[in-house]
Amino acid sequence: MEPRIQYAKTSDGVSIAFWTLGEGVPFVHIAVGPFVHADLVWRIPGFRPWFERLAQRRMVVRADARGSGLSDREVASPGLDDYVLDVRAVVEHLDLKKLILFGQGWAGPVAIAYAAHYPEEVSHLVLWHAWSRPSDARSPEFRGLSLLMESNWKMYTETFAHSVFGWSEGEASRGWAELMRQIETPESVRQIMSSLMSLDASQLLPRVRAPTLVLQRRGASAPGLDVARRLASRIPGARLALLEGSEGAPMLGDTDAVLATFADFFGEEREAYPTVDHAGGIAVILFADIVDSTALTEKIGDTAFRDKARDLDEALRTIISDADGTPVEGKLLGDGVLAVFTRARQAIEAALKCGAAGESGELPLHLGIHAGDVIEEDGNVFGGAVNIAARVAAESAPGEVLVSQTVRDLARTSAGVSFEDAGERTLKGVSDVVRVWRVHQA
Repeated sequence: MEPRIQYAKTSDGVSIAFWTLGEGVPFVHIAVGPFVHADLVWRIPGFRPWFERLAQRRMVVRADARGSGLSDREVASPGLDDYVLDVRAVVEHLDLKKLILFGQGWAGPVAIAYAAHYPEEVSHLVLWHAWSRPSDARSPEFRGLSLLMESNWKMYTETFAHSVFGWSEGEASRGWAELMRQIETPESVRQIMSSLMSLDASQLLPRVRAPTLVLQRRGASAPGLDVARRLASRIPGARLALLEGSEGAPMLGDTDAVLATFADFFGEEREAYPTVDHAGGIAVILFADIVDSTALTEKIGDTAFRDKARDLDEALRTIISDADGTPVEGKLLGDGVLAVFTRARQAIEAALKCGAAGESGELPLHLGIHAGDVIEEDGNVFGGAVNIAARVAAESAPGEVLVSQTVRDLARTSAGVSFEDAGERTLKGVSDVVRVWRVHQA
């Protein structure tokens, strides 16, 4: 059953359309920009299952901002403060005391501003493919679409839809493009975009106190990964998660990965972990662990240590993913970061960069690499090879990368590094002695 459209009145007299679905902690999503519609969203292929899954654990609140969708359309060039009033009206109408705030795309500056102005209400802030200032939205694709809108309205809507759904989803994209043409006209889009180009919350980023998650798919055309990284770096304690895929909406593509990332961030039990790329067989395994984490915790305090460890964890996972590795979910710093690769060269490159990240973050790492058979189960990997990788890491000095004889044999001619024989080691839980090699940059 579709949720019932309701209306909240802002302090300046604007009616804001919204609906709710599910029960529990409020997950507030205000849609800002053209082509948003609280009712027709249910007819867009793939969208309804997303909202229903999201509502299994919480109360989803979905609202249209002023000037769009089912909210009052006859409004004069709204600015950032006006859009914040829209969120405020819905929050007060539902008497919400604590909420998760979700900002996607043009709603990013609005969500940032609300979190900065009402820190006591926002328990978590999630920013999906978002930015804080209009200049970050002016990608080459954005400029090209703007020109296309002026010359060919139908082609503009279909190109816009394809950019969100992905070019392989032809039928779904064409269906949404048709709905887009029902919702807006070229003139209404121009009016909305004129208002959006004034939304700048960049000066408010340091004032955000809520735990913040910045989410971006690596292959998406806009905004760029540099925008996501800059956004996360300017919000105190923010986490950056880069997911695979190119779809511009969280309800498209690998939604399991998005929901699993949500669950981790909100401290919930996962429904299911994303599948690790290695279903079984030979893999190159990288293990990283903070040097003497117990002593560090006692020295700088638990909160400071966890903040540093969380930032480093995000940095390591980014490095691993950039090297075409798979960071295994469920392994966090303190217990170790575990990753699997298909090639030894990639694992070694990632390990060296991880070591540098640990040094710059003042949390030096033990780093070890081994290759062997693994078993994949529920998003994790197991087997004797994983144990050996962890033991090799434990033998390393802070910041040093040690590899097993197996890895050295695989990479000796292709890794662009040199190997120094570090001797044979008797590793805990391993019956045979293992020869290890110290890696040096070429």
